Amino acid sequence: MFWSNVWTVYLKELRDSLRDRRAVISMFVVPTLVMPLLLVVVGTITAKVVRQAQSEASAVALVGGEDSPGVVAALRADPRLRVVTAEADFRRMVAEKRARVAVEFPAGFEAAVAAGEPATVTLHHYEGEMKSGFGVGELERFFRELRERTVAERLARRGLPPELVRPFAIERRNAAPLEKVGGNLVGGIVPYVIILLCFTGAMYPAIDLTAGEKERGTMETLLCSPVDRTALVVGKFLTVLTASLATMACTLGSMTVCILGGGALLLGPAAGARGAPALALDPLGIVGVFVMVLPVAVLFAAVLLAVALFAKNHKEAQTYVSPLVAVIVLPAMMGMLPGVELNAKLALVPILNLTLACKEMLSGVWHWPQLTLIFVSTAVYAAAALGVAVALFKRESVLFRA
Repeated sequence: MFWSNVWTVYLKELRDSLRDRRAVISMFVVPTLVMPLLLVVVGTITAKVVRQAQSEASAVALVGGEDSPGVVAALRADPRLRVVTAEADFRRMVAEKRARVAVEFPAGFEAAVAAGEPATVTLHHYEGEMKSGFGVGELERFFRELRERTVAERLARRGLPPELVRPFAIERRNAAPLEKVGGNLVGGIVPYVIILLCFTGAMYPAIDLTAGEKERGTMETLLCSPVDRTALVVGKFLTVLTASLATMACTLGSMTVCILGGGALLLGPAAGARGAPALALDPLGIVGVFVMVLPVAVLFAAVLLAVALFAKNHKEAQTYVSPLVAVIVLPAMMGMLPGVELNAKLALVPILNLTLACKEMLSGVWHWPQLTLIFVSTAVYAAAALGVAVALFKRESVLFRA
C-alpha cells in the first residue's frame, strides 16, 4: 500500500512537471543543446584567440644594447618579433601591455660574448598573461639559438665538432594510451559540469514541489489526502531525482558526443601540439561516471527538497537554495587541482570524491576500494538527507510557517 501511494504521488508530480515548459527546458533542452553549443562556441573562440595571439609578432622593448648592434639587428630581423621603443619606465610598458616583453642588455654584452666572458640578459615579462608568455617564449628561443650558434663558432675555431657539447639527444614520446590522455585532459571538467547541471536540474522541481505548492495553496489539499506523509515526501523526492537524473543523462550523452566528435576543436591548438589524432575516453569510464553520479543525484534531490521546504514561496526558496551552488562548486573545482589525488580520506568528502573518482575512471584507472567507499558514503549521506526531509515534512511549523 505504501509503495502504491508513492507511485501514485510520483506519477502525478512527474506529469505536472512535464507540463511545465520551464521544467522541460531545464531538464532536456539546456543539457542536450545549450551546453554542447556553449562548449563548441567557447572552444572555437578560445582556439581562434590563442592562434591569433601566437601568430602576431611579439612587441619587444629593448633596454640598452647600444653597444651590441649585431644582436639588436638580429632581433629586429626576426619576423616573430617586433621591436618597439623602450620608455624610461619599461616595466610599466609591460604591465600596461604596450609591450609583451622588455629585454634588458648588460653593458658590453656583445663584446663580453665575443670574449667568452659570462653575461646575463634579463627578460621582463607579465607573469600569467598569455601574450607576454608567448613573447618571452619567442625571446628565449631567439637567445637559445644565438647561444648555440656562438658555441658552434667557438668550437669550429678550435677545430672541434659541435657534437662535443651535445653528446646525446632527447626525444619525447607519449607512453599513455589515448584514453588515459583524454581522461587526464577532460576528467576534471566533465564531472564538474555534470555535478553542476545535476544540481540545477533538481533545483527547480524541488522548489516547485515544496515552496511552489505553498505559494499556490495546493499544499493543504495534498495533505488532506489519505496518503501518508512519508509516501508524499518519497513521491516528491523521486520526481526531483528523476529530473536530476534526466538532466545528468542528457548532459553526459551530449558531452560525450561533443568531446569525442570535436575534442581537437575544443582543446584548440594544444591538441595539435601533442600530435594526437583524436581525443579518446574510456567507454567503461563513461558508464562508471553515470553509476557514481547516482548517489550524488539522490543526495542533491534530498537536500534541495529539505531546504526548499522551509521557504514560503518561490523567491524565498531561491534565496535559500542559490548559496548551495557555491557549496558544490568549490569541492568540484578542488578536484581539478594538480596534486589532489584520490585516497581513503578524500573518498569521504562529498562532491570532491566524485570529481576525483570520475577523473580516474575516464582515464581507465579503477581504484575499487575507494570507489566502493565513495558510493557507500554518498548513499549514507543521501539517506540521512532524505530522512531529514521526511522529518521536516511531518512538522506543521515548517509546512505552514508564517
